[in-house]
Amino acid sequence: MASERSTILGDLGQSARLRHMFLLAVISILLLIAFILAICLGSTAIPLQSVVAVLTGQTSNAPGDAEIILSIRLPRAMTAGLAGAALSVAGLQMQTMMRNPLADPFVLGITSGASLGVALVVLASGSAIGVFLTGGLGIGTGFALVIAATLGALLVLTPTLAVAARLQNPTTVLVFGLMTGYAVSAFVTLLVAGAAPDQLARWVAWGFGSFSAVTWTQLQVLAPVVIIGLLIACLSIKQLNALLLGETYAQSMGLNTKAMRLVTMGTASMLAGAVTAFCGPIGFLGVAVPHIARSLLKSSDHRVLVPASIMLGALLALLAQLISLLPSQFGVLPLNAVTALIGSPVVVLVILRARNGGFVG
Repeated sequence: MASERSTILGDLGQSARLRHMFLLAVISILLLIAFILAICLGSTAIPLQSVVAVLTGQTSNAPGDAEIILSIRLPRAMTAGLAGAALSVAGLQMQTMMRNPLADPFVLGITSGASLGVALVVLASGSAIGVFLTGGLGIGTGFALVIAATLGALLVLTPTLAVAARLQNPTTVLVFGLMTGYAVSAFVTLLVAGAAPDQLARWVAWGFGSFSAVTWTQLQVLAPVVIIGLLIACLSIKQLNALLLGETYAQSMGLNTKAMRLVTMGTASMLAGAVTAFCGPIGFLGVAVPHIARSLLKSSDHRVLVPASIMLGALLALLAQLISLLPSQFGVLPLNAVTALIGSPVVVLVILRARNGGFVG
């Protein structure tokens, strides 16, 4: 325990610090390259010099390039980066709090709740919430889906947070969140079974997940929410490190574990709920990226895991977006299929490693 405590809470050695700084620098360079590629590549390739010219306010040789970059590719790339960072940090928080290597924000039922809200708008056109959002408020379908997803996520999250405030056992909270999510998913399945073909097509399109549908106006909402959530996570690094050593040790350090649990769950839910509302249910990034960060850095210290998860999450989300745009007989590949191909091998490795040594952070 003493060595584990010093590894997590103590000062890093000079060689470890240099190694972490080098790896974070490499990841940041790769992230920048992926961001540029996400703007250059697509159905029509745009030269790098044109991208630089447009982003720096200069005149591009091809007038249409500026419209493609500023209206489509730049907001899509920014959305991918924000979504990847948000889901990865949320997953890291949940794994630390639950002390479970397969935990991520979706086990709280956030995705199921958001899906319920969207289903009520898309699949039940005559539902009260659908009429209220699309008719009563007079707003567009896009924002109606966002508001409905947010309300659905909050509807499921509220009882889970109430249970977390009363119970000390994180496993119980985990099971409660899972069961609540299953119950909500069952209700969504009933809506799907009775949906009209055109409604079902819209529902399936949302369920595939996409970074392409987010506009600049929607980014003005998504970006501040994600940035605030990431800042809260950064400010909670010391408390997250203490939780790695167990609630008893954390309490001996003066940490209010009940309040910390609520803050962590609330932050993770805010990050994951915002992404789900705007981009659809993006799977696997939340559970896979924290393990990739631990493997690369060989550390459970959140002082390096949080920034690494932010950058790696953004990097993998951008790569997934690029892969989804590869030419195929299906057109654009479903984003969730791409993230599953990235994340599922990591989950398998985690399960195999857990049989040999358990999980710390």
